[in-house]
Amino acid sequence: MQITRELIDYVADLSRLRLTEEEKDRAEKDLGSILTYMDKLNELDTAGVEPMSHAFPVKNVFREDEVKPSEDREALLQNAPVKQDGCFKVPKTVE
Repeated sequence: MQITRELIDYVADLSRLRLTEEEKDRAEKDLGSILTYMDKLNELDTAGVEPMSHAFPVKNVFREDEVKPSEDREALLQNAPVKQDGCFKVPKTVE
């Protein structure tokens, strides 16, 4: 695919960017280099390569869940200014 000035103008318009002529020249050159590199990568034989989401192995770094008894409800509600049905009662914030 060839990068043209029309394509640069189109992408700039979609991106809502105002590019100077110098920026358009640089974008045309840079995008052309990127596409040339991608064409080079497409030449690689990847038939035996397994698809992966990360270059390095990813492992779970979280701790295991442990079931523990919860705190005593009455002790937790001991200093509550207002309680109702074993819960904290707070002012209504949304009508």
